[in-house]
Amino acid sequence: MPDPTAPLNVDSTTPVTHGALAPKAFGITDKGRVRPTNEDQFLVAELSKAMRIRQTSLVEPKLHVGEERGHLYLVADGMGGHRAGETASALTVTAIEQFMLNSFKWFFAPDESGVQKVLAEFQAAIGHADAHVMAEAAEHPELSGMGTTVTLAFHLGSQVCLVHVGDSRGYFYRGRELQQVTHDHTLVADLLRSGAIQPEEAARHRYRHIITNVVGGEQVGVKVEAHAFEVKAGDRLLLCSDGLTEMLTNEAIAHVLGTTPDPQEAATALVAQANAAGGRDNVTVLIVRFDEAGST
Repeated sequence: MPDPTAPLNVDSTTPVTHGALAPKAFGITDKGRVRPTNEDQFLVAELSKAMRIRQTSLVEPKLHVGEERGHLYLVADGMGGHRAGETASALTVTAIEQFMLNSFKWFFAPDESGVQKVLAEFQAAIGHADAHVMAEAAEHPELSGMGTTVTLAFHLGSQVCLVHVGDSRGYFYRGRELQQVTHDHTLVADLLRSGAIQPEEAARHRYRHIITNVVGGEQVGVKVEAHAFEVKAGDRLLLCSDGLTEMLTNEAIAHVLGTTPDPQEAATALVAQANAAGGRDNVTVLIVRFDEAGST
C-alpha cells in the first residue's frame, strides 16, 4: 500500500476491467456504552446522471436516468469537546455531498487514467471539506480545533477508489482473508512503521489515540491517502470507525464477515460485539457486498 504522504497512485496488483457488479450496502452507527453523544457519521449514496424533460413534442418519460451508476460510501469520526466533533463530522459529510453534486467530474470509463482522475477529484472533495470545517471553526471559537476522520470509497464498474484521512479504517475481504487497506494516521502508527516500537507496544501505548492527520483540527492542510483496486463478485468492503477496531481484533472481524454474508446482519453483529467488549467509543460500521449484476 502507498505512503499516505505520497502522490496519488493506483494499486496495480490487478488489471482494470469493466465488469458489472451490483453492490449491497448497509451502514449503522451507535454511541457505545461510555460516550454521552455520537460524533460518528456515515453515508451510503448512489450517483447517476439524470435529465428532467421540461417540454418536448415527443411522448416520452419526463425523467431519464443514466444506466451507469456510481456508489459512494463514507465513514467519519469527529473529535473535539462541547459537541464540536459531532459538528465537524456532520459538516464534512455535507460538504462532500455538495462537492459531489456541484463540482465532481463524472468518469464513465474506469481505466487507469480515469481512476487517477477520480482519486484526484476525491482529494479535492476532502480539501473542500477541510476548508469548510476550518472556516466554521474560525467563525465560532467554541468549535476551535474540531476535526474528523474520513474514509470514503467510490465504486464504479469493477473499480473501487478509496481515500482516507485519520484513524478510521477501510478493509477489503476476499476468500475469508481480511486486509486492512488504509494506514492509521496516528503518532503510534508512525512510530510502528519507522521501527521505533514493536506491535505489542503499539497496542498499549499511551499515545495511541493521538491522530496526526485529520480534516479540520489544528494543522493547516490535510494529506489524503489514496488507493484503487478491482473487486469481483463475493468481495466485501468494510469501512469503520476506531470504536470497532479498538474493541475487536481483525480476526474477530473476519470471523463475523466469514459467517454472516448479509451486510446488515454482519454490521449489526459487529456493533453488538464491540459494545459487548466494552463499547468505549462510538462505533460505526459500513459493509458493502459485491454481487453479480442481476443475482440479487
